[in-house]
Amino acid sequence: MYNEGKIWIGKSGDEKVFIYPGMANRHGMIAGATGTGKTVTLKVLAESFSDCGVPVFLADVKGDLAGMIRPGVRSEDMEARIERFGLDNEGFEFRSYPTEFWDVYAKGGLPLRTTVTEMGPLLLSRILGLNDTQTDILTVVFRIADDMLAEDKNMLLIDTKDLRAMLQYVSENAKELSLKYGNMSTQSIGAIMRSVMALEAEGADMFFGEPALDIKDWITRSPEGRGTIQVLDCRELIHNPNMYSTFLLWMLSELFETLPEAGDLDRPRMVFFFDEAHLLFDSASKALLDKVEQVVKLIRSKGVGVFFITQSPRDIPDGVLAQLGTKIQHALRAYTPAEQKACKAAAQSFRENPEFDTYEVLTQLGIGEALVSVLDESGVPTIVEQTKILPPQSKMGTIEDSEREAEISRSFLYTRYSDYVDRDSAYEFLQRMRLEDEEAAKAAAEEEARLKEEEAARKQAEKEEAAAAKAAERETAREEAAKKRAEEAAKRKAELEEKAKQRAVKNAAKGVASSAAGTVGREVGNALGKTVGGSFGKKIGGNVGASLGRGIIGTLFKLK
Repeated sequence: MYNEGKIWIGKSGDEKVFIYPGMANRHGMIAGATGTGKTVTLKVLAESFSDCGVPVFLADVKGDLAGMIRPGVRSEDMEARIERFGLDNEGFEFRSYPTEFWDVYAKGGLPLRTTVTEMGPLLLSRILGLNDTQTDILTVVFRIADDMLAEDKNMLLIDTKDLRAMLQYVSENAKELSLKYGNMSTQSIGAIMRSVMALEAEGADMFFGEPALDIKDWITRSPEGRGTIQVLDCRELIHNPNMYSTFLLWMLSELFETLPEAGDLDRPRMVFFFDEAHLLFDSASKALLDKVEQVVKLIRSKGVGVFFITQSPRDIPDGVLAQLGTKIQHALRAYTPAEQKACKAAAQSFRENPEFDTYEVLTQLGIGEALVSVLDESGVPTIVEQTKILPPQSKMGTIEDSEREAEISRSFLYTRYSDYVDRDSAYEFLQRMRLEDEEAAKAAAEEEARLKEEEAARKQAEKEEAAAAKAAERETAREEAAKKRAEEAAKRKAELEEKAKQRAVKNAAKGVASSAAGTVGREVGNALGKTVGGSFGKKIGGNVGASLGRGIIGTLFKLK
């Protein structure tokens, strides 16, 4: 209850035990074994913070916190508790609280989403179960996306398909990118890709997308001035412990990065209750634990209080445990030596009360009782008090699904977050870039083919031209040869004609000479024959003389 300007959580004897709102941003813890009343204590605190105007976030692991939207119901047990605490005189009344329902899987509440970029490589690596090397590569992939975004390339990593597209791009261009960002083996990138696809198969990809949660929508109040209670339905999410714990850590980081410095306020801007807090730290890397511890230390100055709900204080790392100013410790069991050691450690973490043995009381607390130590107005831890926790004012347990659905559809945030928006981001950009590359490659191939065809046509033309030139040369050679033969034939003909002409002249001259010689020889022969033999001798001498004369002339012409 919100009483006297303070958070009234219970009574120690006749004394009220309060939490001062101004000290609530020093964080707190609600611990205890199963069935000891942690959920009731959580409800009482959440209701009280809401009453004093502080928005509250609750991780509802079992589904029994949904009843906060309905007023509580009187029962015999409740009447006894009201009477024991004298609550009728304190203005106690059953009432409902302004409540919004959320669910990563969009089943038990408004869809709760964030983007891959906002989650960041460190937290995302935890969800994906990556080793240190793969985490380093994923960090480099985020850096490449940021650098490309700075170059006006739309490499926004919003959902898992954006991340897969980016991983594929890095894998295909690993050789070129390694010159600037270092070696990234395709095997490691392939392992990250498989983890992303496994995450999608589990349905967790629904968490990544838009509209992403604006954390400022959680820092709201009802018209009556009460802080709105944001209930995250984790009944399904808790089956994926890594996803559950990483999501809570993301919210804490988002608050830290979003809210401005506030210093010491009279009441927190918001209070977070993280149930099953041990899941936040199980199997977390040192880097992640350091980040959580840093955020828990520094988020106080942003006006945010964080309460961890777990079974044992040892579930929380010492570095975080040391930051918790409010400690509400329900009963712990001490049946084994290990449990006894844990109980002693838990008892020793309180400022001792001289009126009782803290260890003994811790092991004997009943349901609804707790050891409580808070920070006083000066910020000093109070001595531990054995405290009976007040009953809640809202309904215990869950509500019907139909009631939940009706409340979700009536929410003023319904129109803002109900519909999924898939805007242009890395996946679409890389798809376009791939299509452009394919078209460019196709155009280049076509251009290369065209050039090859032109080259082939040029070579064919040159070949044909060379063949034509050779044919022309051959034809010219043939023509020149024919011309030469014709000239030689003409020359031979002319020579023959000249020889024939000369022979004709020679023959003519020979005939004349021969005739003359014959005549002369005949005359000489006649004269000699007549002298020698008379007329008969004349005739013989004439014939012989003519033959001799022609013979001599013929011989002379031949000699010429």
